[in-house]
Amino acid sequence: MSTETPRRTRFRLGSGQATRSRAVAGLTALLLPLAAMVGMASPAEAATSATATYLKKSDWGTGFEGQWTVKNTGTTSLSSWTIEWDFPSGTGVGSAWDATVTHTGNHWTAKNVGWNGTIAPGASVSFGFNGTGSGSGAATNCTLNGASCDGGPTVPGDNPPSAPGTPTASNITDNSAKLSWAAATDDKGIKNYDVLRDGAVVATVTGTTYTNTGLSAGTDYSYTVQARDTAGQTGPVSGAVKVHTTGTGGGDGGNQTGDKVNLGYFTDWGVYGRNYHVKNLDTSGSAAKITHINYAFGNVQGGKCTIGDSYADYDMAYTADKSVDGVADTWDQPLRGSFNQLRKLKAKYPHIKVLWSFGGWTWSGGFGQAAQNPAAFAESCYNLVEDPRWADVFDGIDIDWEYPNACGLTCDTSGPDALKKITSALRTKFGSNNLVTAAITADGSAGGKIDLADYAGAAQSLNWYNVMTYDFFGAWDAKGPTAPHSPLTSYSGIPQAGFNSADAIAKLKAQGVPASKLLLGIGFYGRGWTGVTQDAPGGTATGAAPGTYEAGIEDYKVLKNTCPTTGTIAGTAYAHCGTNWWSYDTPATIGSKMTWAKNQGLGGAFFWEFSGDTSNGELVSAMNNGLK
Repeated sequence: MSTETPRRTRFRLGSGQATRSRAVAGLTALLLPLAAMVGMASPAEAATSATATYLKKSDWGTGFEGQWTVKNTGTTSLSSWTIEWDFPSGTGVGSAWDATVTHTGNHWTAKNVGWNGTIAPGASVSFGFNGTGSGSGAATNCTLNGASCDGGPTVPGDNPPSAPGTPTASNITDNSAKLSWAAATDDKGIKNYDVLRDGAVVATVTGTTYTNTGLSAGTDYSYTVQARDTAGQTGPVSGAVKVHTTGTGGGDGGNQTGDKVNLGYFTDWGVYGRNYHVKNLDTSGSAAKITHINYAFGNVQGGKCTIGDSYADYDMAYTADKSVDGVADTWDQPLRGSFNQLRKLKAKYPHIKVLWSFGGWTWSGGFGQAAQNPAAFAESCYNLVEDPRWADVFDGIDIDWEYPNACGLTCDTSGPDALKKITSALRTKFGSNNLVTAAITADGSAGGKIDLADYAGAAQSLNWYNVMTYDFFGAWDAKGPTAPHSPLTSYSGIPQAGFNSADAIAKLKAQGVPASKLLLGIGFYGRGWTGVTQDAPGGTATGAAPGTYEAGIEDYKVLKNTCPTTGTIAGTAYAHCGTNWWSYDTPATIGSKMTWAKNQGLGGAFFWEFSGDTSNGELVSAMNNGLK
């Protein structure tokens, strides 16, 4: 038997599955904050083109090993680098390698050596040292080439520009709109402006007008503007103007992919009992048919994002036969585990974007504390997601809070605006070039979970919602009645009004969430009862049907053979075999659901999770074909 059971606990209304809650120790890098810095005669643009991160790799009490990593986040090569920082009294650098390190008192300076001064765009270099003293104090007051070590917009001695005026829109047609705005101000002059559509930069212009072409007819867009001064630092974003193009059509609402999203969850625990690895996405053919991957889950503890399973995430050594590129891991490589395999998958399929999902059913209890200080939460998440060891793997963050201002495994009382505060803080910290998304409830009942939080307000900061339109019904109600766990629509005899996809989507739209920011959820598994004599839904039962990993739940790849479907209801298939009764989606029902999602103008669809599919990815194929 698998050891998966502790990671799957009972849940309902689209939890996105549970995660094992055992604590796992792991090192994380500290992305240093902006500090008071001393000026150096070096290019001001370094403030927005590179970062320096410090990691204490080990500590033996009287000494420690430290490491600095410089990453070029710009578009041109760095020709040299100098890091300066302060250590507390009694802490210092002994022997160093791959850098020349000097100091004056507690102030330390490290310069590149001849061979590692040049850093190409997107590349990183590291140097290490053996430290003296306890090493308990953090490195502070960090500068990189005289600018902020966090790559932030501030240049020492130069104020950033002000926010431009909120744009106004004119000359709106089926596929274009003209934007105009009042100029920003700056003590040393404005260089240009970034024009952002739905949070993503679409143009950089020197004037205060811009005409955006190539839009979709009958589609909603949101525009803001951000100024850049002559030193290359950016100021705050302007207010937003909403634009609705003329004509008719669904459009994709400025979707990051330019097409419908087809997103799948990959679980860290799947590498154990399920023996399902990133390579399976390649061999099944699924990698070529998806647009995004949500890696589940990171934990939420003490109001911060933390590692979920360090061994599975970045330490597990892969043999050649299980590696995406057929190359085995070595004992001393800096990154292993699923993170490194995802890096290899992205190299083979450059169109795929990966988000790190935090929370889930088991680990949502930490969001209440996070909501008390959203900025600190966002800072911790950014530092973890952008850790230099795996920053290139992830394209953003997803939060799976079950549920804000409502009850899941635990009950939250943070208030209806808590989710909005958290998503706003995440967007501010992660910026417009990263994806920020959230998995949310699909409880469309009157006074249900959707009614208890400001999902429309939170959506303003998000690229999309993963609406968990599954797990509506299951064998937690041991005696039934039997019902499809993922009904697309309501039907006569449904056990609970509002527990279906159509009602949930309609309620979110009515609240003010744009259709283009809603993804329809599909479960790659079934839920079932035993002791059932009635074929049609609505029968009585004696308990949960047996499953491979947990009673009452089974993968599609198993059910399609062991209990083939005998009917459909509300857009979902069901099966009655012996005394067992199951409901699950098939390629045919998924095709119908994708057609419905497109007709609703949704941004696409997502699924939980890859390992439930067949070895040739027939459910992923059905989603891909249906979204075209």
